[in-house]
Amino acid sequence: MRLIVKTILVALLVFTACKNERSEKKATETPETTASFDSFGAVISENDALSSAEMLSKFNSLQVGDTLNVKFASSIKEVCSKKGCWMKLPLNLETETMVRFKDYGFFMPLDSKDREVIVEGKAYVTEVSVDDLKHYAEDAGKSAEEIAKITTPKKEFAFEANGVLMKK
Repeated sequence: MRLIVKTILVALLVFTACKNERSEKKATETPETTASFDSFGAVISENDALSSAEMLSKFNSLQVGDTLNVKFASSIKEVCSKKGCWMKLPLNLETETMVRFKDYGFFMPLDSKDREVIVEGKAYVTEVSVDDLKHYAEDAGKSAEEIAKITTPKKEFAFEANGVLMKK
């Protein structure tokens, strides 16, 4: 009887040791580079992100109504000053993309302007109404004079992010 109990205890000890070894191995396999980013929304990796110039080229090939699943890197030019519910990312000196977040499911910190980010989601081209342009200008803290100058709709490169990595 004692031999059976000893055999069971040894077997349990071996299985427990193997289980702990596997969980330690998984913990060391996670990429160290993601530690240098804060993550928002869905979990994404920084691998294979396009540059902002490459993303501009992709946007220029799209028509209104087209969508493209893509990941790219840029820096935050502007962020919603009320909730962090949108941000603008430059693609070059004159062109930017308006980034909103999938299902209004997450927001960016209000003080994240000029931070480097990687976004993953859907790129598309849309036409933004005058009312929406005025609303965004108001959210961004623009003056009443600047808001009054908005009189025509604007073709916009838009992006719906399902996940964002922001460099710490």
